[in-house]
Amino acid sequence: MNAEFFMPGAFVSTDRIRSLFTEAMSQMYRTEVPQYGTLIELVGEVNAEVLAKDGELSARLRRAGELERIDVERHGAIRLGTAGELFTIRRLFAVMGMRSVGYYDLSVAGVPVHSTCFRPVEEAALNVNPFRVFTSLLRLELIEDEQLRVEAEAILAKRRIYTPRAIALIEQHERAGGLTEAEATEFVAEALETFRWHGEATVGAETYKRLHDAHRLIADVVSFKGPHINHLTPRTLDIDEVQRRMPERGITPKAVIEGPPRRNCDILLRQTSFKALEEPIAFTGAAGTTSGTHTARFGEIEQRGVALTAKGRALYDRLLASVRSEVQVGASGAKAGDYDTELTERFEALPDSWDELRREGLAFFHYSASPEGIAARGKLPSDPEILIAKGYLRFDPIIYEDFLPVSAAGIFQSNLGTDQQQNYAMRSNRAAFEEALGADVQDELALYAERQTASLDMAMEKLGLSGLKLKTVV
Repeated sequence: MNAEFFMPGAFVSTDRIRSLFTEAMSQMYRTEVPQYGTLIELVGEVNAEVLAKDGELSARLRRAGELERIDVERHGAIRLGTAGELFTIRRLFAVMGMRSVGYYDLSVAGVPVHSTCFRPVEEAALNVNPFRVFTSLLRLELIEDEQLRVEAEAILAKRRIYTPRAIALIEQHERAGGLTEAEATEFVAEALETFRWHGEATVGAETYKRLHDAHRLIADVVSFKGPHINHLTPRTLDIDEVQRRMPERGITPKAVIEGPPRRNCDILLRQTSFKALEEPIAFTGAAGTTSGTHTARFGEIEQRGVALTAKGRALYDRLLASVRSEVQVGASGAKAGDYDTELTERFEALPDSWDELRREGLAFFHYSASPEGIAARGKLPSDPEILIAKGYLRFDPIIYEDFLPVSAAGIFQSNLGTDQQQNYAMRSNRAAFEEALGADVQDELALYAERQTASLDMAMEKLGLSGLKLKTVV
């Protein structure tokens, strides 16, 4: 690690704070959800096997600076209840070098939230620790029962999900421009309290039932002291193998893997999960304390592929929609085989080679000058395709760092115990989300395009061909 992390009195980097928080969160979640530890061990085992037998993948990850991040890579998910909570979470994540990227409307899939991803945006920061948190805000306006909506608003208005010291340290970071090592350590401990599980509900059993009957997720957001982390997800290099081995470890996976099918060239994001835990809850009401259960937290695994361009994403969305409209997978998973088969067949329309994806402008790539190309500087052809064909200019997939709304909704629905699609009449409201956030949501496609362009410019400069462009670069 950089020596500046530990200089007395000096500010530590946001990367350092993010890494401290990720480790603390992982330890806390392992204690709260023991099967998470089993999942981490399984993913580590499969990843080691994949890297040992796939030298090309290992070399590609090493060139891209991604090999070191695989073991620490995690994403979490939380659900917030008010605009004020979202505004402050943006400031909290900023202390860790994380920004709001992407807007996701899940109401169209029957989940009454809209969401964003907080994550690092610079390539170097992503390679240190790409910790992401899928953060959802409850859309109270989607609760049809007016009386229940007013009651939910009143309940949420009373709670305080951040400790006073966490707020003070956020303000210290904003005021001074950073935190010292001691302050960073204290900040992580205080911030962690926001995400901790609490077995005591803030509502009585009767109120909980009415919230639950409106939507299970509404009950999850409104009924508790804070937005407990509801899953912490490791990244695997072979999600199909992890899915196959999960039952051997006493873990039952969901029926289908969300996202694209298995391919030679991975695209976007594939996700699977195991069923949410049924956890004991104490409800406090006028008649005293009563016991009950709540189902919210679950385990999840992800496999990440290349980020697609707008053109590639449009094709992906069209192919996925065509399958989902024809093959419905029920909660029993009885038609999971049909869905997987149909998905694989439909996705034959999307090229499955890195060069085709590049040539057709369907995906984003990181360009680099090879040692052979640098050695031949001054004697190189000016045709970029010849440079690539001769191995002077290399291209590697830029990993997709974000999320897929259809997949997120599928994971939510599966772990809420239903695949029912309760489509809400109201639709996307990005303006209201950004107003609550207190900032604009960054465009993920623009971030990938910037990374691609910067890598190509640097590669061409090293080859002595500054200004040379690729026709397929978008």
